[in-house]
Amino acid sequence: MEQTMRKYPVGIQTFSEIKREGYLYVDKTDLVYQLANYAKFIFMSRPRRFGKSLLTSTLDSYFKGERELFEGLKIMSLEKEWTPYPVLHLDLSVAKGQDDAEGLRKTLMWIMEPLTSIYGRKETETTPGKMLTGLIHRAKEETGKQVAVIIDEYDAPLLDVLHSQETLDDMRKVMQEFYVPLKANEAFIKFCFITGITKFSQLSIFSTINNLVNVSLEKAFATICGFTEEELCTTLWPDVERLATVYKITPEEMHDKLKQRYDGYHFAADAPEVYNPFSLLSCFLHGRLNNYWFASGTPTFLIKQMQHFNTDITSLDSLDVPESAFDQPTENMKDTLPLLYQSGYLTIKDYDPEGETYFLSIPNQEVRIGYVNGLLPTYIGLDNADVQVGFALKFWRALKQGDIDLAMQHMQAYLADIPYVEGFKQKLAEAKTKEGFYEYTFYLIFSMLNVYVRTQVKVAGGRADMVILMPDAIYVMELKVGDTAHHALEQIDARGYAKPYLSDGRRVVKVGVRFDANKHTVDEWEVENA
Repeated sequence: MEQTMRKYPVGIQTFSEIKREGYLYVDKTDLVYQLANYAKFIFMSRPRRFGKSLLTSTLDSYFKGERELFEGLKIMSLEKEWTPYPVLHLDLSVAKGQDDAEGLRKTLMWIMEPLTSIYGRKETETTPGKMLTGLIHRAKEETGKQVAVIIDEYDAPLLDVLHSQETLDDMRKVMQEFYVPLKANEAFIKFCFITGITKFSQLSIFSTINNLVNVSLEKAFATICGFTEEELCTTLWPDVERLATVYKITPEEMHDKLKQRYDGYHFAADAPEVYNPFSLLSCFLHGRLNNYWFASGTPTFLIKQMQHFNTDITSLDSLDVPESAFDQPTENMKDTLPLLYQSGYLTIKDYDPEGETYFLSIPNQEVRIGYVNGLLPTYIGLDNADVQVGFALKFWRALKQGDIDLAMQHMQAYLADIPYVEGFKQKLAEAKTKEGFYEYTFYLIFSMLNVYVRTQVKVAGGRADMVILMPDAIYVMELKVGDTAHHALEQIDARGYAKPYLSDGRRVVKVGVRFDANKHTVDEWEVENA
């Protein structure tokens, strides 16, 4: 079967361009229609590069009544009127990097400048809020119709100053003044949609917009950003088949690789999983499995907040929490959990209706690798490329040969050399306890083997340090600092860490490891078949 190359809209976030230029489009317009008719004032948070800007652009075209762009799409059976409304569409991403209130104030007014060429401006409009008020009023007066206000990346100006309370407070006041007109001019507004990564409270940022409906965790809109399994297996299946020919595997095998790397996000309890749209389309465009979401690196604001709150990174693989623990305003955070969830580093994996708790975990392979790459130098002072080549690859190859002893020797040799790395020595000196520091070291180094390793695996009796999944064997490992390898092995049995894998069909191997904090390396290990 001949495989034709499709045009992938990577980096293109304008709905009209995608449609007019014949780029691949996965039809979400039925959900767009439902969103536009769900409430008057709507807020939605989604991680970066997850299609928020395309969603705002689609709403822009919808409210402008650009019917021709929607021909053949699902919305055509739902919308009959196609009444055009004036649209004020503001993208606040260009206000990133402002480090003081006055700079932010000027940038907000500069963002609205193009709209003044359409609707004019009065000399008295000397602040962002006054300028927005004038635009709303004149748009209504000139057209005789209510106004649609669409604000993309509303939180962009604030993310880089989260760690600086004084600067954050000053810039927040500018944002408050900017958003006041949205509530004050409710009678002039047909629809208002605000989106971004994080959730700031209505009181601190949106001031008097107390009727803003947050749909971030609504099941009805859980798949409006991102691609579902059904969409991958229908609309996107020709792309899976084409990629399979590149890798010389079956489309079904290619599907499994894509699922492992890019799927796994849930934005509501019991909602379908979605794939990261930017990563999946980038993979199809380049014809290569890679970690595209992290091409620009782990966001600085996230690393700073993790350090500020002394985040226990080993706990993030497996969290049982109430909704209030992660769906809360950014400025009320007592830890980094809300930011990790809202940024896409954690996602909903399960929901317990009886206890009303959510099980959160790292979504997929791509996120884990990017997350570890960002944290290795920050937390333990090691370079991720050095870990990958110096240890992870050798360890994996030894296990592939079924030689656990050789794998452990590689671990021993690599860890013995680590203390001579300056960054590592400095981080070790700063650490509160050696045991805690080496726990982070193990966690991050082994997370480099994400395809094959799960760390801090939750079972009924506790959490196994590592479970390594190989084609013919499963290795369940317990690491002890200062204790014996035999005791580590006994803990695997006592707490049933290997039990979930006994019916798998593969050989299950238990590995107890003792780490000597004085020698800085693995001292002994014991191996036993389950």
